Amino acid sequence: MSRRGLRKAGVRTAGVLFLVAMSALVLLSIKIYQKDFVESVPVTLQADRVGNQLRTGGQVKARGVVVGEIRGVRATPGGAEIDLAMEPGKVSQLPKNVSALLVPKTLFGERYVQLSIPDGSKAQPLASGDVITQDRSANAIELERVFDNLLPLLKAVQPQKLATTLTTVATALEGRGDQIGDTLATAADYLQKFNPNLPTLNENIRDLATVSRLYGDIAPDLLDALSASAVTLDTVQEKRAELATVYQQVTSSSQHVTTFLTNNRANIIALAVDSRAPLEVAAKYSPSFACTLDALAKLKPQMDKVLGAGTDEPGLHAEITISQPRGKYVPGKDDPVYNATGEPRCYPSNGLMGQRIEAGSSGSTPGVQGDLGLANSPQERELISTLVAPSVGVPADQVPAWGSVLVGPLYRGTEVTLR
Repeated sequence: MSRRGLRKAGVRTAGVLFLVAMSALVLLSIKIYQKDFVESVPVTLQADRVGNQLRTGGQVKARGVVVGEIRGVRATPGGAEIDLAMEPGKVSQLPKNVSALLVPKTLFGERYVQLSIPDGSKAQPLASGDVITQDRSANAIELERVFDNLLPLLKAVQPQKLATTLTTVATALEGRGDQIGDTLATAADYLQKFNPNLPTLNENIRDLATVSRLYGDIAPDLLDALSASAVTLDTVQEKRAELATVYQQVTSSSQHVTTFLTNNRANIIALAVDSRAPLEVAAKYSPSFACTLDALAKLKPQMDKVLGAGTDEPGLHAEITISQPRGKYVPGKDDPVYNATGEPRCYPSNGLMGQRIEAGSSGSTPGVQGDLGLANSPQERELISTLVAPSVGVPADQVPAWGSVLVGPLYRGTEVTLR
């Protein structure tokens, strides 16, 4: 073989050896990664289920110390079997009656196997090929149930979005510690001042409850009123054209009234000033208006009778009685005197008012018709004096005032007894 052939054969042999070495290194790396060269004590964990995030290579812990790792997970008809590789130096401290929990490292992390060592256990230590059962105590079941119920919540929350949100919040709060502290201090001061007002707030809330109950009681009536108002609103809606016309007319009338008041404001003020004196007089004599109007109403039938209205003898009818003369008129003595001091008044009707008086005597007392008014009133004394004066032969103004006490009841149809 030539030198060139030998060289080529050497290169090929070196290439093959290099590939074999590389394969051996890769296989060795895999074996090292799988810890095939590490001494371990194989133990099997039987569980009803493995849940999520339980992977090969996961940790096995006991009281917070790593004592092994998960070598394999396989499903069985009754649940799952998990192959555990326990560290030989630590397996001697684990009794055979240990139990296991499958718990996550963090809220969103992968699960690991947590071995629970019974207190005061005197069982033999674990050995190769032993089987560990899953912890079925009440606390373990409750913890597993919590994680199982939490899983749908985490799926709904979507941890990646939650993480983004928390990151955004952290970024927003970064560098604002002083402001947040001031805000919290201000809120604390406000709450400290607000606390004394809590009793008043409680009372207001109770009053609000009372008012709410009242509104609840009157709610049917209120709804009825609203229903009734709907009819009115419908009517307004139907008559809106007529209402618009009325509004226009009112506006026009208001403008005319404004113009009239503007042009005649001086006259209106002068009229108000000039009307003050007549109105004061009318106010003074207003108590007598009722009697005056009543007397005028009663005078009409009498005047109709005097004038013969409704009869076949129209004209003035009068009865004239000749009485004793009072003497001739003496100037300075018989001059009329206006010395009345009383205010205008009107005596109310009380049964005696309005009685028709038809009095007569066998002597010279004339027949008189009139209104006596109240008993022993000035009107009665004046009328009685006029009636009695011809009989006693004295002027009417000289008839004693007590005459109405004696004679007035006679005209009223009552009996007077002197004692």
